[in-house]
Amino acid sequence: MRASNLYAPTLREIPAEAEIVSHQLMLRAGMINKVAAGMYAYLPLAWRTMKKIMDIIREEMDAVGGQELSLPIVQPAEIWQKSGRWSVYGAEMWRIRDRHNREFCLGPTHEEIITMQIKQGIRSYKQLPQRPYQIATKFRDERRPRFGLMRGREFMMKDMYSFDRNEEGLETSYQLLYQAYGNIFSRCGLNFRPVEAASGAIGGSGSHEFMALAESGEAEILFCNQCDYAASVEIASVPVRAEKYSGPLAQVEIVATPNCQTVEEVAAFLGQPTSQVVKSMCYHLEDGLALVLIRGDRQINEEKLSAVLGMGELNFATDEEMRAAGLVPGYIGPVGVKNIKIIADNEVPLVANQITGAGQEGYHKTGVNYGRDYQADILTDLRIVEAGEQCPHCSGTLQSARGIEVGQVFKLHTKYSDALGCSYLDENGKEQPMVMGCYGIGVGRTMAAVIEQNNDEYGIIWPVAVAPYEAVIVPVNDKDPVFTEKSEELYQAMLKAKIEVVLDDRKERGGVKFNDADLIGYPFRVTVGNKTKNDGLVEIKIRATGEVIDLPIEEAAAFLKEKIAAAK
Repeated sequence: MRASNLYAPTLREIPAEAEIVSHQLMLRAGMINKVAAGMYAYLPLAWRTMKKIMDIIREEMDAVGGQELSLPIVQPAEIWQKSGRWSVYGAEMWRIRDRHNREFCLGPTHEEIITMQIKQGIRSYKQLPQRPYQIATKFRDERRPRFGLMRGREFMMKDMYSFDRNEEGLETSYQLLYQAYGNIFSRCGLNFRPVEAASGAIGGSGSHEFMALAESGEAEILFCNQCDYAASVEIASVPVRAEKYSGPLAQVEIVATPNCQTVEEVAAFLGQPTSQVVKSMCYHLEDGLALVLIRGDRQINEEKLSAVLGMGELNFATDEEMRAAGLVPGYIGPVGVKNIKIIADNEVPLVANQITGAGQEGYHKTGVNYGRDYQADILTDLRIVEAGEQCPHCSGTLQSARGIEVGQVFKLHTKYSDALGCSYLDENGKEQPMVMGCYGIGVGRTMAAVIEQNNDEYGIIWPVAVAPYEAVIVPVNDKDPVFTEKSEELYQAMLKAKIEVVLDDRKERGGVKFNDADLIGYPFRVTVGNKTKNDGLVEIKIRATGEVIDLPIEEAAAFLKEKIAAAK
């Protein structure tokens, strides 16, 4: 490729909308162009890298028995209604109607439609396992699309689904894909860590996220400093180690707490630690309200709560809804509550002589105790675990890091096969539900994560395996025919050696060309300059290390071919 023909509109200034490094550099390097909020055009440089990532994915998927297919983006509502997800997926699902007023959605994921395909074509145990996959566009109407390709409304994703005879088969498929994901992200040059994760709107139980470690990551992960335990903050838990209070229980008293509504205000007014307060939050359910209780110094983990409630999207009850149920906003407590489901974090019973809302404007109750004064309908783990707490698997301490979720694997079990009637006949002719798994990779996210981990103040530093081009030739003087001729000779030699190379033949100063080479992040830069004219040497600079090597021009192509092969 000649740079004079390469469509890569580079920018000198950082666009104001770009908050993180990958977004800034992809815009500056002419890789992507914003079309609308959360929607981007992939320009040639980005698309070359995307294709390389997809090729790596395909190789690893095919190696574990994957078969690539293509599924429709537009999906009928009926199959989502059968699975039960049409009403619970939430506002992220793009719902549409055709001219006949039939409901469809733009696929945010493809569990339902692939299950229906396998249902129609597989009948016997002899045809299992099956591991179909696709690499396709997904649509999710994100509330806050941001960070470029990290959180978009339209994005490229690889999704594979495994169909097995039983749980043992699912475990085999799961482990094969778990290992394949490790291979994929290693080949892409990522520093990553698999962590235990929540299944979210996909459903099922048993899941791992593959996190590319980066300070810019939206996700927080917790890991033990002594053992291999690692989990996303959405699912991380610690055992309740405190003993239940066995001392004297105070009597319930109603005390005035004027102008005190927050936990901090109430605790300070009463001269008590925030851990003594039980925080009450009211959520809207399809069939009423739920009162959620947690210790005052803790935070609700909405992923855990969502799983308990079986709801994809949580919404607080409005003041009007609370008042209609006999609750006083700002002063809610669990004592005396009727016809409202109470869900409590499993630390709540351990707090003796609690402070709660009194159900009266300007008042709280003290001396409240779980079991004597109120009882929860559900007692479970609801809180966010924090760094510094004890590991659930050993005596180690949990530490925190941030990560970018680039892939996730799920055990779906029979969630979709039961709902959609996807079954097979076993050796005895008996019908059995297929046992499923699901395995996703965000292709654009993976590209962005590579940039987040591989950059400096000058631009991108691509790992060779996913670089849009492997090398660039930079003639420093386009007015001298010697430079032009030697550059052309070297360009042809590198093409013959099947090196992916760009010849920067633009009528620009050498400094401009060098800056663009660093910004775009070509792994190798070959400079045709005065050393070439005077001594027949070219200067090869390795972008990742900054190392500079002088070589006879006739040896450059073979040298680079060897270096590139070693780096992949």
